[in-house]
Amino acid sequence: MKRIFGIAMMLVLFAGTGWAHEGEKHGVHFVSPVNNASYDEEDGIHVEMAVDGMRVAKAGKIQKGSGHFHIIIDGDFVPAGKAVAKDATHIHFGKGQTETTLKLSEGKHTLTLQFADGHHISYGKGWSQTIHVDVH
Repeated sequence: MKRIFGIAMMLVLFAGTGWAHEGEKHGVHFVSPVNNASYDEEDGIHVEMAVDGMRVAKAGKIQKGSGHFHIIIDGDFVPAGKAVAKDATHIHFGKGQTETTLKLSEGKHTLTLQFADGHHISYGKGWSQTIHVDVH
């Protein structure tokens, strides 16, 4: 009975995500910048993005267990199942890029890293991270 229960639990975990492995870390994070860091407006902010539990792929087609990054400037995560907007504050990295340099105006800003599928449909809050930066 314990074995059947254990197998059933593993199937539930796997079916719920399509790529989950027990104990595996999941989500996205900024390698850089770090939260609450200060940057010179002229230098820009070098950004490195990483994902755990999925792989980075180009936009255009749906590939199970993959997606690409978006950075939302001064905005919140995109709810799961919703498309990430395409405008000046929602930067798309549909070629599979994991690095960029941002030029932001002077002041305090939030940067939200959001992972989405090949059609820019968000994986939700669990696949996002928000940090704060100060540009002077």
